[in-house]
Amino acid sequence: MGNSFGKLFKITTFGESHGLALGVIIEGCPAGLKIDEEKIRLEMQRRKPGQSKITTQRKEEDEIQILSGVFEGQTTGTPIGIVIPNSDQKSKDYSHISDKFRPSHADYTYFEKYGIRDYRGGGRSSARETAARVAAGAVAKQLLETKGVTVQAFVSQVGELTLEKSYQELDLSKAEDNIIRCPDPETAERMIELIDSVRLERDTIGGVVTCVIKNTPVGIGEPVFDRLHAELGKAMLSINAVKGFEYGSGFEGVKMRGSQHNDTFVKEGEKIHTLTNHSGGIQGGISNGEDIYFRVAFKPVATIMQDQESLNESGESVIVSGKGRHDPCVVPRAVPIVEAMAALVIADYILLAKSNKL
Repeated sequence: MGNSFGKLFKITTFGESHGLALGVIIEGCPAGLKIDEEKIRLEMQRRKPGQSKITTQRKEEDEIQILSGVFEGQTTGTPIGIVIPNSDQKSKDYSHISDKFRPSHADYTYFEKYGIRDYRGGGRSSARETAARVAAGAVAKQLLETKGVTVQAFVSQVGELTLEKSYQELDLSKAEDNIIRCPDPETAERMIELIDSVRLERDTIGGVVTCVIKNTPVGIGEPVFDRLHAELGKAMLSINAVKGFEYGSGFEGVKMRGSQHNDTFVKEGEKIHTLTNHSGGIQGGISNGEDIYFRVAFKPVATIMQDQESLNESGESVIVSGKGRHDPCVVPRAVPIVEAMAALVIADYILLAKSNKL
C-alpha cells in the first residue's frame, strides 16, 4: 500500500535509505519512445547528495541501471525497471537512535504502524526514496518532450527571504547556474549565505519551490475527485518535508474581488486564451492551455546538529543527539523532485485524455 502512483503512466518504487538499492517499475509508458539515458542521469545528478556546501555530504553517484522495458534505445511497451544502487551508507551513524524517536521524524509513527522500524537513515521514510521518483520522472519528461510540454521548477523562497519577481520576469534556465537553483543571481547569493549561516549554527531552514508547466494541452484532467490540481497537490504533498501546496493565485487570491480575479477569455486567431492567469492554467480541474504554476512549501529538515529532548520506545525521556550527514535546507535538491512528480502527473493525464474521445 502507498508505494504506487499514477493510473495509466504508473510507477511503483521500492528500497530504503541504507538498503542495497532503490528502484522503480514504470508501467504504461507507450512503446517506441526514444530514451536518452544521459538525460535520466542528468536528472539524477541534480538530485544527488554531496553537490555543495549547502547540501548533505553523503556521497552517492546515483548511477542508474535500466533492467527492462527498453531495447535499442526505445521503450518496448513493457514495464521499465530501473535500479539505483546505494554505495555510501553509514548505518553506524544511526545506531545511537535505534530505540529513540527523533523529533518531527517518522520514527514514532512507523513504529506504531508496523511494530518495527528501519532506523538507518529513516528507512523507507527517508528522502533518499525520492531518487527512484526522479528516475521515473526523467522518463516522463522525455514523453512530455514529444508533446512540447516543459516542466521547470526553481527555489523562490528560503526562510523569510523571498524572490520578489514573478516567474514571467525571469529566465528560468538560469536556475541551474547556482547551487541554490534560484534564477535571480542576487537573490540566489543571499539565499546561499542564509543557508550557510544556518548550517554553521547547526540548525536547518525551510523554503519554497515554484514550478511552471508550459504548453499543456487543453482538456487534461478529470472531473470531481481526480481534478488535475488535486492530483498535482497529492503528488507534491507526497514528497518528504512538504507542508503546503498552492496553485494559481493560491492563498493570495482571497485578497481579491471576483471582478479582479476572474480570467477573461479572448480569441487570437484560432486560439482561445485568458488575459490573466489567476486560475493557474486549470479550471474545473481541467487544463485550459495557460501556464500551470504552483508553489510547494518545505519545512526545515528535522535532523539538526543539536541535542533535543525526546522519548524512546519504552516511553522514557532521552536526549537525541544530531549526527550523520543531512541537508541544512532541502529545497535545492527538491527542485528536480518537484519537476519529476509534476511530469509524472501530466504524462499520466495526457495518456488518460486519449481515452476520453473517439
